[in-house]
Amino acid sequence: MAGRVEDKVVLISGGARGMGAAHARLLVSEGARVVIGDILDRQGEEVARSLGDACLYVPLDVTREDRWAQAVSLASDRFGGLDGLVNNAGIVRVGAIEDTSLEDFEAVVRVNQVGSFLGMKAAIPALRSRGGGAIVNISSLAGMQGVAGVAGYVATKYAIRGLTKAAALELGRHGIRVNSVHPGGIDTEMIGGADFDSVDKDAVYAANPIPRVGRPDEVSRLVLFLLCDESSYCTGAEFLIDGGAMAGNSHQGLGD
Repeated sequence: MAGRVEDKVVLISGGARGMGAAHARLLVSEGARVVIGDILDRQGEEVARSLGDACLYVPLDVTREDRWAQAVSLASDRFGGLDGLVNNAGIVRVGAIEDTSLEDFEAVVRVNQVGSFLGMKAAIPALRSRGGGAIVNISSLAGMQGVAGVAGYVATKYAIRGLTKAAALELGRHGIRVNSVHPGGIDTEMIGGADFDSVDKDAVYAANPIPRVGRPDEVSRLVLFLLCDESSYCTGAEFLIDGGAMAGNSHQGLGD
């Protein structure tokens, strides 16, 4: 039985660990050939090795236009073209606005926002030459509502949401669909590093309708849907995967 993305070629940024690696594993299992790009060479090579001939790792600094061009070229050389792009790479810097340096703010903008723009710019000609394809931009719940203490992250995730809509309007006539995915809390290295050592994840997400932190593979299944033909009439849209966090506020004793 053919997979849901059989013989499609997909490029994933930030594919060496976390959600990006989970996307790669699921897509390969569903018949895709995947190129993962990252700056974490050792981890990226390990992921590619574990997935065999269907996966290629390429060093990719998403802030550099020449590295994006190289990644797209390698995907075409190795697998014959490009059918999908997942702009997954992202970073966060924690701190109040008045305590955040311009350098830290600009670093987040360069990776999250500029990186997504450059990824789309590099991929569009290759997708168009195949008669169309799909772009999935990983935004965040923080691209739907504000979050204190991570202003740069919020600003860039809102920007990705806007970039997605602009691209969808431009590219629909070329058969290229563009959608954004907005995860809530997902149990990856991003919420497990030093900046979050004092955060009790169970307490943070206990108030959600689904009262737990999300898993990377749950996001991957949504990404798979948006890359495959099952989502053929979806473009320019936001897809929340947040355990119900955006549904609203619940109050103790009401609706129990």
